[in-house]
Amino acid sequence: MLEVTHLLLPLIGALWWPFCRIMALLSTAPAIGDAAVPVTVRVLLSVVLAFLMLPLTQGGAMPDPFSLAGVLAMAEQAVIGGVIGLAMQLTMAVVNMLGFLASSQIGFSMAQINDPINGQQSDVITALLGLVATLVFFSVDGHLVLAGVLGQSFRAWPVGAGQGPMLLQAVALNVGWVFSAAILLALPIVFSTLVVQIGFGFLNRVAPSLNLFSLGFSLVTVFGLMMLVQVVRFVPEHYVQMTNRVLEMIQQQMRLR
Repeated sequence: MLEVTHLLLPLIGALWWPFCRIMALLSTAPAIGDAAVPVTVRVLLSVVLAFLMLPLTQGGAMPDPFSLAGVLAMAEQAVIGGVIGLAMQLTMAVVNMLGFLASSQIGFSMAQINDPINGQQSDVITALLGLVATLVFFSVDGHLVLAGVLGQSFRAWPVGAGQGPMLLQAVALNVGWVFSAAILLALPIVFSTLVVQIGFGFLNRVAPSLNLFSLGFSLVTVFGLMMLVQVVRFVPEHYVQMTNRVLEMIQQQMRLR
């Protein structure tokens, strides 16, 4: 019994550190970290990936899990995995912000629906674009890319070696392009609705007796939906480009390490 215990304890200790990093990454990763995915599924995936990552995690100095150094190492692994997952979430944030801007201009933001994916209220356009982004994520093998980044992270930031503040700082400094990318994608919708509203403003000055509010609202919605049809076609291409940019940022931080 003692021999079995001595054999199992090192294995459990070797699995615990990858499990902490993988669980934090899957909890913040796009699609897999959504509220629609049960926690038990993420736990099982983390255990399976921890077994698969054993060749990459063995060989280093593993601290005692029940010591203060072990607690700090556990928090360190959770921070590394969470930051990598948040970095991958930047592209999904662009799509969600695009949906919010489009629905605000078209007028659909007044109708809120229960979004089971995010666990909160959202409009129909944001939910639709989020579904498109999720389909693109799995169609381009984003889950396999996420596993590859995870394996490279164990080589760049081994257990107990520290992760450095540069990774978190790089993710924070790259949040700015999320706003710029979303605004550039939503610019055709914003411009078309603005032109329609300006035209109805001039028409209201010419014929103030007409009830142009109801008619103008309908036309703004029609023009906005027409432009949304044109914009949605380019969302998958831009999603892939933004994902490649995030991956380049992560790989650059790994090389600096």
